[in-house]
Amino acid sequence: MSQRPLFYDQATITVQAGRGGNGALSFRREAHVPRGGPDGGNGGRGGDVILVVNPHLNTLLPFQYQRHFKAEDGRHGSGQNKTGRSGRPKYVEVPPGTLVRDAESGRVLGDLTRAGQQLIVARGGRGGRGNAAFATPTNQVPLIAENGEPGERRTLHLELKLIADVGIIGLPNAGKSTLLATLTASRPKIADYPFTTLRPNLGVAALGEDRAIVLADIPGLIEGASQGAGLGLEFLRHIERTRLLIHLLDGLSDDPLRDYEIVNREMAAFGHGLSEKPQLVAMTKMDLPDAQAAFELFVSEGRIADGRNVPLDALPLHPPAPGQPPLTLPISAASGLNTRELLRRAAYLLDVLPAPAATEPEPTPIYEPDAPFEIVRERGGFRVISPALERTVQMTRWDLDDSVSMFQRVLYERGVGQALEQMGIRPGDPVYIGEYELEWGEG
Repeated sequence: MSQRPLFYDQATITVQAGRGGNGALSFRREAHVPRGGPDGGNGGRGGDVILVVNPHLNTLLPFQYQRHFKAEDGRHGSGQNKTGRSGRPKYVEVPPGTLVRDAESGRVLGDLTRAGQQLIVARGGRGGRGNAAFATPTNQVPLIAENGEPGERRTLHLELKLIADVGIIGLPNAGKSTLLATLTASRPKIADYPFTTLRPNLGVAALGEDRAIVLADIPGLIEGASQGAGLGLEFLRHIERTRLLIHLLDGLSDDPLRDYEIVNREMAAFGHGLSEKPQLVAMTKMDLPDAQAAFELFVSEGRIADGRNVPLDALPLHPPAPGQPPLTLPISAASGLNTRELLRRAAYLLDVLPAPAATEPEPTPIYEPDAPFEIVRERGGFRVISPALERTVQMTRWDLDDSVSMFQRVLYERGVGQALEQMGIRPGDPVYIGEYELEWGEG
């Protein structure tokens, strides 16, 4: 039986942009103007669906209750060359740190990290043209208009990764939440048993009037976390956005170095660069004699390197190689021993580490450029597979002869008509395009 996550950092939603309004078929009707020209206006554009970052949100839980979002359709055009009003966009609020993927292709559409940042995830369809748009010197009375273009529909996968400068990692009960509470104003739930923390907690540590660091205590990892044991995958995901890790070792553990290796092994197995992040290693609970004795023993045995009295510019910018003793600072969140020194070292490393790479993806077009169309035999006829033609067939007014004639011209302009003839299509054969079934006429 799979374990259900106790916090919500993933969601799947469906978004539907608005359809464009229909173009109008209209002619001027004025006194003393017996043959008024065409004055049918265009339809309005459909509304977009837009994700926007709300900095006050920190979970994707609301999407467990609402999964479908639709923007407003555009209004139809009307006579006197009046263009229909565009549909209102639909804004969907998400927390900072939301990664957006197209659920079908897996393609990343956006990485939303800044307050107020917006991402259009479904564009509204364009409004259909009214007959005034088709007037030419040779066709001054066009009996043609277009339906509005359908808006884009997409299924999105949302994934939340908390944003913090520093991630505090370690096995369960290593003292991560206690350290976070000591360094910041955060008040996470703290108790003397494993898995007290079931979701990451954020805190802000002030280093003066104009400097602050955001820290997150990542819930305790266990052996097998990278394969999904416990809530390991959810917890490991939150480490990705941190620039620096504080790796806490429990001074009262039976073997703190084994604990250290377990966590590093799980991060390496998970990938995504977690094992390459710089680490500040600290052994906790130094207010207790047994923990103090363990620290001195490990130093004397060469299993850890004494991290006291190390200048800032000698701090490692990379995690130690396998088998190399980690530089370890003894601390106590209870007494405050070396906690400010640990924070000072974290601030220094954040200043000298390379700036994080930009995560903005390239803009994704609402409709990908058309691949060559495909024709297959189906139900005694022919199916034309072409996203562009599927949109065109929906915009065609089948009750107007001129609109039907224009669609037939489009078929030949794109080479579809010729391809169907080469495949032996005959008058009366059905042609399927999208959800439409058409009948092939005389040439």
